[in-house]
Amino acid sequence: MEAALGLAIRGKPDVVRLSIVCLLARGHLLIEDVPGVGKTTLAQVLARSVNCRFHRLQFTSDMLPSDVLGVTIYNVHSGAFEFKPGPIFANFLLADEINRTTPKTQSALLEAMNEAQVTIDGHSHALPSPFMVIATQNPVEHHGTYPLPESQLDRFLMRLRIGYPDVAHEREIVRHCERELPHTPPSSLVAEDVLQLQELVQRVSVEESLVDYMLAIVEKTRNHESLVLGVSPRGSQALYRAVQALALIEGRDYAIPDDVKRLASPLFAHRVVINTRTTLVQRRADAGERIIEEILSQVEVPL
Repeated sequence: MEAALGLAIRGKPDVVRLSIVCLLARGHLLIEDVPGVGKTTLAQVLARSVNCRFHRLQFTSDMLPSDVLGVTIYNVHSGAFEFKPGPIFANFLLADEINRTTPKTQSALLEAMNEAQVTIDGHSHALPSPFMVIATQNPVEHHGTYPLPESQLDRFLMRLRIGYPDVAHEREIVRHCERELPHTPPSSLVAEDVLQLQELVQRVSVEESLVDYMLAIVEKTRNHESLVLGVSPRGSQALYRAVQALALIEGRDYAIPDDVKRLASPLFAHRVVINTRTTLVQRRADAGERIIEEILSQVEVPL
């Protein structure tokens, strides 16, 4: 899986590894960056690296919640109402340019992302397992967009930014430019394999001192002078699971402080709300990461 992603997103091994961490930690992934750096490609290759049901939705301003979740219709032949599942009933849902749809449609994803089910006309319908939403958005172009509210952002375990490639890797991209996705070998992973790996993640040992370290970072976000909203308990849980997943991927059955340092920014920066005074001094796109890095430098690392 990691090799296939590396072929699609050249020169970004950390982004590739963290996206797999998100999958194994049972999380949802938000990829936020400027156009043309591979957001959609990363999402598609990640989803297709597992032999599961995959659906891509191009979000637009006229999209309705029923276009995502499904709808109940009356069947004249049977004389009964029938539920027609929407595209969300897949193992991987690629929500392309999620901030181009209205808040009403965005909120249709909340129950699915938090409880792996949707409720239509009073009836709950379970989603397939594993289930992952991979969303993309452009943080620069704001015309015709609807910023994701804090409640929606908090349901994304991780936010990644790909960034521009260096000259050497961009040369490779130019030399091997194709209209289609980069060729990847057929996946040998199936849904059951992903579920087993997710179970293994839960067995990774996390010492109590490391939990205290995580909670100290979280507490700092709630009292920082530049933040009006810190990390929620959902964010604390997300960091714990992600730390376990990173340790497993790197071949360890125990977590270490470096795992926390590596994951704190991509897991916390999109969850905090920065006060107006701070956003006037530095770009909002970078302010969250800078504040989290500042907090990391202030919290004592366990031995």
